This record gives sequence, structure tokens and C-alpha cells, in this order.
Amino acid sequence: MVQAKILVVDDDPGIRHLLQLHLTAAKFSVTLAETSSEAVEYATAETFDLAIVDLRIGDEDGIALLEQLLRIQPTLPVIIATAHATIASAVDATKKGAYDYLTKPFEATDLLHRIEQALEVHRLKSEVERLRTMVQDRYQFDNIITVTDVMQKVLRQVAQIAVTDSTVCVYGESGTGKELIAKAIHVASRRAAGPFVAINCGAIPEGLLENELFGHMKGAYTGADRPKKGFLQQAEGGTLLLDEIGELSPMLQVKFLRVLEEREFYPLGSSQPIKVNIRLVAATNQDLGKLVSQGKFREDLYYRLHVLPIFLPPLRERPGDITPLAQHFMQRFAQDLNKEVKGFTAEALQRLMLYEWRGNVRELANVIERAVVLTSTSMLTPDLLLLGKPEVQNTQQTEPSTLREAREQFERKYIIQVLTSVKGNVSRAAEVSGKDRAEFYRLLRKHALVPSTFKSDKGMNEG
Repeated sequence: MVQAKILVVDDDPGIRHLLQLHLTAAKFSVTLAETSSEAVEYATAETFDLAIVDLRIGDEDGIALLEQLLRIQPTLPVIIATAHATIASAVDATKKGAYDYLTKPFEATDLLHRIEQALEVHRLKSEVERLRTMVQDRYQFDNIITVTDVMQKVLRQVAQIAVTDSTVCVYGESGTGKELIAKAIHVASRRAAGPFVAINCGAIPEGLLENELFGHMKGAYTGADRPKKGFLQQAEGGTLLLDEIGELSPMLQVKFLRVLEEREFYPLGSSQPIKVNIRLVAATNQDLGKLVSQGKFREDLYYRLHVLPIFLPPLRERPGDITPLAQHFMQRFAQDLNKEVKGFTAEALQRLMLYEWRGNVRELANVIERAVVLTSTSMLTPDLLLLGKPEVQNTQQTEPSTLREAREQFERKYIIQVLTSVKGNVSRAAEVSGKDRAEFYRLLRKHALVPSTFKSDKGMNEG
């Protein structure tokens, strides 16, 4: 375990020696400073996990040093120590950013207890900041993998929507990335510092969903021995994602309509409403308009939700994204599993391009993860895409409904096969297919195919 590094600043050599004994015995790494300038020099040169600063360092002010240390390292927990404690000095130190206040003489057990508490708070704050940065980095628009015009158009729409506070409804088949889009909206909004809370309305039994959404008061029902905040309160100041909102029961539709209209709700067992400040993002793989016409969804709630609709296209309608998404997942899973995987063989890539991804991006991710787990070489081969996924063995697309669709499917498969055979050489592919280069490039754009992904029979990798 890495030792926590503690900076001790005190002009009394006896105190410095005593603190060093206690702290090194507790397995901390200790750096001693006699003056403020010495402490600033140390803090500039390396990062500390905690500092213990005397309130008076000779003729120098420990509070002034506290402020200097926090300018160098804003999250550093600082414990102020003094033999002359007053309420005024304690309040002043706390206002200036001190974590704690320690009176001399001190007990070793009390000192170590305060240090452990301060370090734990520091660790938690650092972890929260790390997770927040990770989430923001992951869900920024620039990090959503797509090269196709249809998805670029969606992302431009999402960017415009994010800066508003209006209700959003994201439509898309299962696996198209509805929650990813909802998180991107949150991260790009004015509510980014607030919580993002997601709930799948179809995954929770109806009898429990109301309690999960609205929470309850103590004594609301048998066994409710303490109050509970529902997802609405948990999302206060942030964004609430209601996934599969088409699964809401008629009773909950009525209750949620009130939330959208009045921005308030009643927890179970409460006679007093609670105001709520959230941004709602709904998501569904159903046609809510059709559910309204069938009498399964309230029309007034539909119009409240349908303020800013976003429609995510399935992966089969943006085949140009299959290659970059596959490459992205391959790199991510290879890193997670600490495996040296460089790319796909041309045959594996062809198999991915020909397959109809009924599970969309989620299915593609699962297939690539399994292939990375099972590979014993640096390249992903077609056989790895077949294991444990019988439906992938059938690379035929779903039955076309019209002659035109059948022609489109055949044309796309044919171009992929030609590109594979000539290793991405467009001039040669045009010659083989009996087309001139301009006409062949038009077909490439039509089917969102990138010749460079077929250029090597060793496979595809980023360079």
C-alpha cells in the first residue's frame, strides 16, 4: 500500500520530532519544515496528501501559509495546530480552508484519528473528481464514435438541445445508445455538476416502481421504518432519465404528468408536496404516438414528453459506423484485458459488415468483447465472431420486403466482397465491377463504405 505523504510545519524542533515519531510509527511518509518558505518549497516540488501547520511559525502566520499551500494544491487537507486555541482563530482557520483544528498538547490517538478522517475525506473527494472527469471525458460529443452523416446530424441536434432545460424524448431500438445520448445531454448541460439518475421503467415491477420514483415517508406502509428518497429527489438539480417510459402504468402516467406540469410530487404517505428541480430525459424503443392511438399511453403526457424528440437510427442504417465502432471496442476491451490485439483480418471485417445487427451497437460490443477474450493472436478472425453467438453465423440480412430492398442488399454485399478481394484498391474494384471510378465512388458513398478498411489482408488497425 502506498504511504500517505504528510508535510509537518512547525518552528519548535521538539514538536517536529514528536510528530515525526508518531507519524512514522503509523506508517506515514513525513516531511518536516521549520519555516513557511521551506514548506512552500517542499509543496511546490511534490504533492502531499495532508499538511499539519502550526498557527504561529516564529514570526510568521500559519493562516497565511495555509492559503499559500491551498493555492499550490487546492484539495490538500490542512490541520492547523496551536497551543493557544481560541474560537476566533478556529473560525478564521476554517473559513480560510483548514480541514481541522488541533490543540497542543495533543494525544497521539486523537492526532492519528483526525489524520485518518482527513485522508479519507481527501480520498473520497479525489475519487469523486476522478469519476466526474471520467464520465465527462467519456460522454462528450467528440467521444461518441460515428462517421456517418445521419449520426452527425443527430449529434448536432443533441448539442443544440443540451443547452436548454426542455424535456427530451429519445427514440431508438434496443442497443442504439439511448442512455449514452442522455448522458451526453447531461454532461453538456448547465446541470453537469448535478446528479445523473437513470431508471428503467420496464425492469422494475409496477408495485415497486412508484416507491422507487417518488420515495416514501416513515410509516407509509408496513415495514417503512424510515423515510426514503425516490429517484426524483435523488436527481434534484440534475437530470433524470426514464428509460422505457412506454412501460409506465396508467396510474403512474397520471402522477408523472403532475411532475411535469407542477414540478412537484407527493412521496408515498405524505400530504405535503415536494418541489423538484430536474431536467427530464425520456427514452423508449416503442412508438409512443402509436401507443396513444391504441389507448395505452396518455395523450397529454405524450405531448409533455415529446417537446424535443431525438430519433436514433439503428446500426443497419449507418453501416459506415460498424468499422470505427468495432475498432473502438476492440481497443477498449484489449486495454481492459491487457491483451495485445492490433486489428481484424479482412475476412472478419467482411463478416461484421455483412451481418444485420439486430441488437445494434450493444450487440456489436458484446461480439467484439467475446472475440478479444478468446483470441490467442494479435488479430481477430472470423471464427472468433461465431463462437457462442449462433445467429452471427448466419450473415444473411433479414428478408427484404421489396424488390428494391433486395437489390440494395445484393449490391452492398457485392461491393464488400469486391473490395475485400482487391484489398481496398478502388481502381481495381471499379474495373472488376465494370464501373468507372466516379460511379464506384458514388456506390461507396451510398453504402457508407470506406475503402481503406479493406486495404490489408493482415487486417484493420489504427496507425
